[in-house]
Amino acid sequence: MRHRKKGRKFGRIKKVRKALFRSLLRSLILKERIRTTEAKAKEVRPKIERLITKAKKNTLASRREVLMDMADEVSTKKIFSQIAPKFRERPGGYTRIIKLPRRRSDNAKMAIIEFVK
Repeated sequence: MRHRKKGRKFGRIKKVRKALFRSLLRSLILKERIRTTEAKAKEVRPKIERLITKAKKNTLASRREVLMDMADEVSTKKIFSQIAPKFRERPGGYTRIIKLPRRRSDNAKMAIIEFVK
């Protein structure tokens, strides 16, 4: 039983899983909409929500925290200059997950994760 076990492992070791999430976060920030598996979208959602909430503060400390999580200056600048100001008045729920038909090759559940307008 997996009582109180949080998060999915995706059959990867910790550092590879962390790189996967960083890549998904970076793609979501730069493209503002990505198509991925439903499980990955559900795992990325809380991470991007936390980053946007930090970015809304727009302090030096919050910039450093976001940069530490992202490890990419281009996406960090975009989240502070373009994405966070859009959600200034919104208390949460910055993303939506739209379910798609299953992928033909391996029948995986697919989804689109995007920012709410």
